[in-house]
Amino acid sequence: MEETISLKELLATLKKRLVMIILITMTAGLASGVISYFFITPIYQATSQILVNQAKNEQGLYNYNEVQTNLQLINTYNVIIKGAPILDKVIAQLDLDMTAEQLKGNITVSSETDSQVVNVSVQNPDPNIAADIANKTVEVFQKEIVNLMSVDNVKIFAPATVAENQAPIKPQPVMNVAIAIVVGLMAAVGLAFLLEYFDNTIKNEQDIEKILELPILGVIAQIDDQKMEELIKRKAGTRSVGRGETHGV
Repeated sequence: MEETISLKELLATLKKRLVMIILITMTAGLASGVISYFFITPIYQATSQILVNQAKNEQGLYNYNEVQTNLQLINTYNVIIKGAPILDKVIAQLDLDMTAEQLKGNITVSSETDSQVVNVSVQNPDPNIAADIANKTVEVFQKEIVNLMSVDNVKIFAPATVAENQAPIKPQPVMNVAIAIVVGLMAAVGLAFLLEYFDNTIKNEQDIEKILELPILGVIAQIDDQKMEELIKRKAGTRSVGRGETHGV
């Protein structure tokens, strides 16, 4: 026989496990907040921008072919910026306690489509160090690209700066807590339905009808021990009085 679950039964299951659902959801949100605020090191980001220059012809107009060449070179520049020859010099000049591979993992190079501006972003627990690395990287790249590719079409467009009371880019505690609450709620609801699915105990006459598919002919009411004792005493007292009246007659 195919089983169907009504919306009423689903709501009844959620109501039955409501305390568990609330506790799991609150625990997930609280744990995420504690971890985000107290255990994860804040990471700051600084971005320096370089401009791959548009060349001009003798009349002062922009040369379209030169612009397209510069756009094609940007992908090559993105690789060179994160290369060991550049990063080794950055590490040496800033006296950084890390390898070129470690520094590479903290640098992101990106550019917008059809844009000649390249963004060099650096992440670090110290915002000042992040800005120093970003600026030094584009500075070294600007000097070295002349020797590496014999071109001089790169200029520093906007150096990285550190804002007052700069906020870290990660972690984002509010976002983390919100995500944890949603995930915790989903997990709690799923667990509630899972527990209900594996709960095969019989609790009332409706469960008997549902599981055994048999009609209920009668129900024996449940009487607690105290009420049962009172009922026995009351019946015993009634019998004693009845016998005394008969003996007097």
